Amino acid sequence: MVDYGQFCPVAKAAELIGERWTILIIRELVLGTHRFSDFQRALSRVSPSLLSKRLNDLEKAGIVIKKAQHGRKGFEYFLTPAGKQLSPVIEHLATWGMRWARGQLSDDELDVDFLMWEIQRRLDTRALPGGETVLCFIFDELEQFKSWWVVIQDGEVDLCTRNPGKDVDLYISSTVRTMVEVWEGDLELSSALRKNLVKPNGNRQLIKTLPEWFGICLYADVQRGDPALMQMVCEN
Repeated sequence: MVDYGQFCPVAKAAELIGERWTILIIRELVLGTHRFSDFQRALSRVSPSLLSKRLNDLEKAGIVIKKAQHGRKGFEYFLTPAGKQLSPVIEHLATWGMRWARGQLSDDELDVDFLMWEIQRRLDTRALPGGETVLCFIFDELEQFKSWWVVIQDGEVDLCTRNPGKDVDLYISSTVRTMVEVWEGDLELSSALRKNLVKPNGNRQLIKTLPEWFGICLYADVQRGDPALMQMVCEN
């Protein structure tokens, strides 16, 4: 654990949540992630051993509580009352990041695992028809994990990297970068559809209502900050 050697409350808080990946684990807990396998999907670039260590550290710090899953193996993780008080911190960080750290994304930041986790999490299932709906997202530029299936049944959403063997109602083809730009709100979905940057193929009703049920980032409406304000201005 980081040790700043100061009694400052900022330093003490940073000692608890300042380790690599910890703040993102808290982000996931705030957004409703509880199972270890789901943390792995949302944070695919952290090793299982490090993820386990970070969750254990948060438990020891009194930020997270671990509970056995009823009727099944494994545990679920939840924020304690103290941990829940970090929710505004996560929200402020997200808002600040969208306003001031929203610059050009490098290719290695285009994490398709996180993108698809967010897409399935933000789907508005209420705007989808009843019964089972199967979506298939295709990213042709990828060598691995170029196809992702999303199965929606009775409001429950399941994300698959392997073909679930179900009839697909709608195929959606694009690039990872384009879908990230749509998710962040930098590119309107309607515009991406008109420009053929996002290409849906399948059920006509699903295509027509795509902008209604395809959810984007919670903070997509945050306006970019003025770059000039990021620079230090010194006046004599």
